[in-house]
Amino acid sequence: MTRSDLVEDLAARFEQLTQRDAEHAVKTILDAVSDALVRGHRIEIRGFGSFSVSHRPPRLGRNPRSGEAVHIPEKRVPHFKPGKALREAVDQQRPQEA
Repeated sequence: MTRSDLVEDLAARFEQLTQRDAEHAVKTILDAVSDALVRGHRIEIRGFGSFSVSHRPPRLGRNPRSGEAVHIPEKRVPHFKPGKALREAVDQQRPQEA
């Protein structure tokens, strides 16, 4: 599902919302999540999951072409951990095997 699919689904579910209002709502939520992660905050949505920022320490890697050692600097990366309800819902909806 893409962002535009999400906007269309939201506008279809709530008839009182116009396409523009649904787009604004999705943008506002995603911007709030992004801003909180940039500031280093943790976001928890009960039943869905939590977003946090993980720290990756600096390390020594290898260039796959030349085999030369390359220094990889430390970085902060976003991390999502699904909640129990989401994990169970996904597990229950296994694709039909052929």
